[in-house]
Amino acid sequence: MTTRCAWAEGDPLMQAYHDTEWGVPVHDPRLLWEMLVLEGFQAGLSWRTILHRRDGFRAAFDGFDPQIVARYDAAKVDALMQDDRIIRARAKIEATIGNARAFLAMGEAGEDFAGWLWGLAGGTTRINDGIDIPASTPVSDAMSKALKRKGFKFVGPTIAYAFMQAVGMVNDHAPHCFRRGQV
Repeated sequence: MTTRCAWAEGDPLMQAYHDTEWGVPVHDPRLLWEMLVLEGFQAGLSWRTILHRRDGFRAAFDGFDPQIVARYDAAKVDALMQDDRIIRARAKIEATIGNARAFLAMGEAGEDFAGWLWGLAGGTTRINDGIDIPASTPVSDAMSKALKRKGFKFVGPTIAYAFMQAVGMVNDHAPHCFRRGQV
């Protein structure tokens, strides 16, 4: 029998996400941006809610192409507010557009989003004990502040830490989880 982190049990989609994605180091800038956006939409909700709507988010936000999302206007925001495939929170939708612009501004300034984020996280995956999992850390606090200075929104310390877990900057798989030693 496969033993995994308790949060992934009981839901096939959560299990698949846990078993194949969560905690796997991501270095693709566009995928990192997508995950940061999705973590921002999670604020006040569960990851299960977001994960079950991820395909809808991808469709609604043009495949999370920052070049396209950065050009969204008020009419597009209004359309997204009517799209039941996503979380219809105006502040989060507007933050996504602003975050696309911040992402693109970094690229235009010659900054590598992936390298910059991984640098903030220490450059390598931190392996924690998997028992006492914090909501945030000094590293996620610093990442949150750095992202905000770049113009990103919905990137508080707790969101930053969840993001770090999701993209493999932190390995918080439980000690008994079969993925702990694999990622």
